[in-house]
Amino acid sequence: MESIVRFFGSKKGIFAVGIFIGVFAALLQKWGNPVNMGICVACFERDIAGALGLHRAGVVQYIRPEIIGFVLGSLISALIFKEFKSRVGSAPIVRFMLGFFAMVGALVFLGCPWRALLRLCGGDGNAILGLAGMIGGVAIGVYFLKSGYSLGRNRKTYQFVGWIMPLIMIGFLILLVAAPKLPSGALFFSEKGPGAMHAPIIVSLIIGLAIGILAQRSRFCTMGAVRDVVLIRDLHLITGILGLLIGAFVANVVFGQFHPGFVGQPVAHNNHVWNFGGMVLAGLAFALAGGCPGRQLFLSGEGDGDSAVFVIGMIAGAGFAHNFAMASSPKGVGLWGPGAVIAGIIFCIVIGFSMREKI
Repeated sequence: MESIVRFFGSKKGIFAVGIFIGVFAALLQKWGNPVNMGICVACFERDIAGALGLHRAGVVQYIRPEIIGFVLGSLISALIFKEFKSRVGSAPIVRFMLGFFAMVGALVFLGCPWRALLRLCGGDGNAILGLAGMIGGVAIGVYFLKSGYSLGRNRKTYQFVGWIMPLIMIGFLILLVAAPKLPSGALFFSEKGPGAMHAPIIVSLIIGLAIGILAQRSRFCTMGAVRDVVLIRDLHLITGILGLLIGAFVANVVFGQFHPGFVGQPVAHNNHVWNFGGMVLAGLAFALAGGCPGRQLFLSGEGDGDSAVFVIGMIAGAGFAHNFAMASSPKGVGLWGPGAVIAGIIFCIVIGFSMREKI
């Protein structure tokens, strides 16, 4: 057990986890998931919101087993290694709103940091603008961290609190398998578009579980990788990102899924200003919340109530983004997308300045 802990705590370990994620993200595309979207935490949470009826964009509605697997895999790992700890911190409404605006920014860009990396590995040049925006947003967040920004420390809480998010995910899995039809019309599953494209349920769930276990052990985090480089010049987490890039790029080339260019890329637009701006907002929100969307799922699986609130904020944000014309599409940026990004950045900056333990 100690040797496993040491391995996943090393650069070799997190690099191997990155390789695994990159390769299997490419395989998920080959097995049915949308092109350049083998894994996208924001997009998949958006699909879940649609399946539940929180938005009615008919092409993006499906309960994604990968998200369920992320949380339950992290739970399994945390229980095995005795790291499951029910805990909460402070400012739940702030964490909810950070999740909300993180989703808005991601849907203006059309992808979370995971998908930005995978889009790049599939040849989508627009991902460069998104990644640059994320780095810029995280850098702003680092400024606030250096200035004493804090949402408060975690504290131990009732055991059941930490089980709420895993139980929600088990509920989602039951709904996915049973697929009941209620008087309201729910559940809603896409019959065309990205929501109708998915690998077999069991395959997606197993890969999600595996990634949840590995990421929980290695502390894999896209935002954290950038934050640590900017803040303390530490390259440990960025090694995992390098592994993901290598794994996904090589796999995409082998499977014939690498198609370089800016125009006509799948589930993408080439408005460079808002590709960049959307991910500035997302990166800043992730930095202020303490983790990328994947990391928030993994933390919620090991009992972190704060991360669970952030995840719920993202799902709610997805509903609002589509219902109120904030989300982009391959046709371009949504009508209210730019305004929502500006409002979100202002919100994050106010939070960054106002929630500081020292000035």
